[in-house]
Amino acid sequence: LLNRGNYLTFKAIRDAEVPVVSAVHKFVIGGGIGICGASDTIIAADDAFFSLPEVDRGAMGGASHLSRMLPLHKVRAAFFTGGTIPAAEAYRLGAVEQVVPRAELEAEARAFCAVIASKSRKALVIAKEALNGLEPRDVDRGYRWEQGFTLEMYMHEDSQKSRDAFVETGKAAKF
Repeated sequence: LLNRGNYLTFKAIRDAEVPVVSAVHKFVIGGGIGICGASDTIIAADDAFFSLPEVDRGAMGGASHLSRMLPLHKVRAAFFTGGTIPAAEAYRLGAVEQVVPRAELEAEARAFCAVIASKSRKALVIAKEALNGLEPRDVDRGYRWEQGFTLEMYMHEDSQKSRDAFVETGKAAKF
């Protein structure tokens, strides 16, 4: 597993006994997608956007976690194009619980968490285990599958061209 640290982080979030809420703003890419995809709920600032620019960087990763948040065809479009999904669109698609002004993000996330924290811990533990068991795909297995293609992606010449273009210009390579 090439990204063992990321894998273990995402797994720890998903497997936490109690609900995990992510509060995000600005760029949610790479590991941020993994963290959000592993979380139980997401509160986003209105300036947040989700993106999988890996193909433009000659890399792999994130699709298995984004597919926990969004319909698979939207994930494919985001992955293949490197495009962004604004917080409002993520909300419309059901990936985000709330979109709030950036200045209110922390307060709104804390208020949301306070509602959850007011519940019986035992009931939350049972509910989270049950909800995790209802998922149609195993996100851990999906992430490991996806990471199996990372080395293959890194080894071809287009991948190096993509990384070089991003480092030199901040933009995707032209093919």
